Amino acid sequence: MPSLPKIIAIVGPTSSGKTRLGLELAKRYNGEIISADSRQLYKKMTIGTAKPQGEWRSVQDRRAYIVEGVPHYMMDIVDPGHQMSLAEFKSDALSHINDIIRRGRLPIIVGGTGLYIQAIVDNLEPPKIPPNKILRRSFEKRSLQDLLTWLQKLDPESYASVDIKNPRRVIRALEVAILSGESFADQRKQADALFDVLQIGLRREPADLARRIESSVDQQIEGGLEQETRSLVKQKYGWNLPSMSSIGYKQMGEYLAEKCTKERAIEVIKQATRKYAKRQMTWFKRDKRIIWLGGDETAAADKLVKDFILR
Repeated sequence: MPSLPKIIAIVGPTSSGKTRLGLELAKRYNGEIISADSRQLYKKMTIGTAKPQGEWRSVQDRRAYIVEGVPHYMMDIVDPGHQMSLAEFKSDALSHINDIIRRGRLPIIVGGTGLYIQAIVDNLEPPKIPPNKILRRSFEKRSLQDLLTWLQKLDPESYASVDIKNPRRVIRALEVAILSGESFADQRKQADALFDVLQIGLRREPADLARRIESSVDQQIEGGLEQETRSLVKQKYGWNLPSMSSIGYKQMGEYLAEKCTKERAIEVIKQATRKYAKRQMTWFKRDKRIIWLGGDETAAADKLVKDFILR
């Protein structure tokens, strides 16, 4: 039986150092990066998503977002008015990964959106139940707590695993359970593995991670998050969109609507980001295949990758 193509995945919470490690490994091992970040997908949203500065160039027959000479894919590609489904992400990401492999280079997945990473690593097949607008409108009239109570009764397994702070995930789980009569979790099937994967997780001590998050948010504020949010509002992107309701933009929007002071908005952004990082770690800790390293253990990561490639 032929061996599977090798790919690397760099995972972990926000502000843990994934972007820097991914770039260093890509430069060292002839790699190209697939972003697995549900927010950095969006165009026009650079500051609030901590998207690395880059420029668009052609890489053979494809366009890539180039950062420090390294091609990136699945980044800066989606209009803020569109929500990319898991199925769309998987299909597009696999197309790029297979092209990278075909050209004899190393695909490196970098990101903190667990479901995106799992879709590639485990060849997860999303439920084939299309969104139902009528059902979703009825959901929008209910509180998140009502939806959670409903999901707990209808699909306890999904309730136990869903991100209860994310209304979109809760609504999707309910939608699939109601329309199919089956558990959302049961319908996310794992197919045969497509790749031989080395997963490296980056973690930091809580106090260190909190400091890095605070510094990152401060940089976003100084870099023009308020102006970026004003520009998006001027372009008529609504606050009901997943892009606009994400951390940073939502709080800055409340400040622009004079619902709170700027200082309070910044404080809430930092709090929300810390909570998000905690949820990310909870997700990734479930996968025992991930090899965890400290955020600055570049040499150890380099050895893992070298040994993996040569084995």
